[in-house]
Amino acid sequence: MKFTASRLSEGNKVFPAEIHLEENSIEVKIPGLFSGDSKYLNYEDITSIEVDSPMIGFATLRLFTTGTKVEVHGFSKSDIKEIRRIIDENRSKKRRF
Repeated sequence: MKFTASRLSEGNKVFPAEIHLEENSIEVKIPGLFSGDSKYLNYEDITSIEVDSPMIGFATLRLFTTGTKVEVHGFSKSDIKEIRRIIDENRSKKRRF
């Protein structure tokens, strides 16, 4: 499943950030003009999730693993809720096995 940040949000006007939710991992793409950044996180490696959702504007998602923080901004509140639900669901599946 793919989620793309809004082009109206700060830092996403030309190259919006993307989150790809796959079966075993998450890919967070933060593109840039000359270089971009792509991070792959396994669900079981995610130790914490933070969501900063202001009353007006776009939400920020922070994913923490051991020693790493991945932050992505510019998603709608409904997208962030769905992303978090899927991540939490997959994290709990991985812990059961």
